[in-house]
Amino acid sequence: MVAPATAPPTSAGLRRVVAASLVGTTVEWYDYFLYGSAAALVFGRVFFPESDPLTGTLLSFLTYAIGFVARPLGALVFGHFGDRLGRKKLLVVSLLMMGGASALIGCVPGYDAIGVAAPILLTTLRLVQGFALGGEWGGAVLLVSEHGEAERRGFWASWPQGGAPAGNLLAVGVLSLMTTLQSEASFTAWGWRIPFLLSAVLVGVGLWIRLSVDESPLFKEALAKAERRKAEQGAEQPPLVAVLRHHWRDVLIAMGARMAENISYYVITTFVLAYCVEHLKIEKQAALNAVLIGSAIQFCLIPVFGALSDRLGRKPVYLVGAVGVGGWAWAFFALLDTRSFPALVLAVTVGLVFHSAMYAPQAAFFSELFATRMRYSGASIGAQFASVAAGAPAPLIATALLSSYGDATPIAVYVTSAAVLTVIALAAARETRGRDLARVSPGAVGDPSDSDGAAGETAASSA
Repeated sequence: MVAPATAPPTSAGLRRVVAASLVGTTVEWYDYFLYGSAAALVFGRVFFPESDPLTGTLLSFLTYAIGFVARPLGALVFGHFGDRLGRKKLLVVSLLMMGGASALIGCVPGYDAIGVAAPILLTTLRLVQGFALGGEWGGAVLLVSEHGEAERRGFWASWPQGGAPAGNLLAVGVLSLMTTLQSEASFTAWGWRIPFLLSAVLVGVGLWIRLSVDESPLFKEALAKAERRKAEQGAEQPPLVAVLRHHWRDVLIAMGARMAENISYYVITTFVLAYCVEHLKIEKQAALNAVLIGSAIQFCLIPVFGALSDRLGRKPVYLVGAVGVGGWAWAFFALLDTRSFPALVLAVTVGLVFHSAMYAPQAAFFSELFATRMRYSGASIGAQFASVAAGAPAPLIATALLSSYGDATPIAVYVTSAAVLTVIALAAARETRGRDLARVSPGAVGDPSDSDGAAGETAASSA
């Protein structure tokens, strides 16, 4: 029997990995969500001033959606090298790319200064953001999943997921502070730039913490096995080829599971700002505060749902979220239309509660679908290719539906349809709770390149 290449991490070591992943993902999501919030509130006037307000918002959301196009490319590149070189190295690169692009967005002159070059520069930097985030998510959740024990993987792996509401909370909070301290004219002229420039400071903090953690022990062990196989059998398949050959079904399941989660989130946290400010004529501060409150509650709930998935399974918890958000879409807009601040807070908060039930177990669920030497590629491809069809066009489609029909009924149908797709994907998936990540075999049908494949299948089937 071959001895493990690495010792199991201590509790202190695991907590350090969790903290590093949470801080890093918070910084990256802060940068990413900051763009979405600014697109809803100010980019239309700064970069598309010749359009009417709703059209300007639509064009802003178009540049927002373009960032999602780069996420699958980021998933492919970071996944390939993350499965070859390690999780930690690629996470450092993604953090630097995201922070640099965000800081530069704060420096881009408006349309009045440089004309059409302004939205072109803005879109280019958004593409860099998308590329970086495409590689960030998979690496961050895998670093935690591969350090922790199977019995509590749902709980520990959910903490990097908390970086999304934490980053959104931070982004919306800074924007809310700027709108409170400044006049509308000052905020539009230059105040919106300050949160983007702050990215440079936040990246420095995230980088310092992220460099302090060790590489995934499972990856080190899998790399050692791969080196032995390479010496005996020759070069192994590239991770992308191996994923598409052995894990294509799991990729499709991950993509389907993302539909309701991704679409609902961007409708609830990003489109809601444009809907309230441009359509309902509610003060932007009220809309921002509602998202702030909802994000704070979601941050607290994510580890709760993660722990619940360790007890009940990934699928049951995920299903509750998918069915819940599909039904809540109708109440969501009905509450917004009352123009009451308590109703607005209730609409956003309950929507994010259902979203948390999907998002919290997602990290462990996707990690448990793929074998170690192709896990970064598989999880990233499944998550980020889905984002092109789901999160990318969600605010854009919602804005276009609102512009065409004048009310939110078609948008509720859109969100409910996404929930149906997710329920179908989950019905096709097997429960993954308790799988031994060191023995997961491609597609759960036996790994021809891993001597542990048969045992991995047995472990996976009995989990």
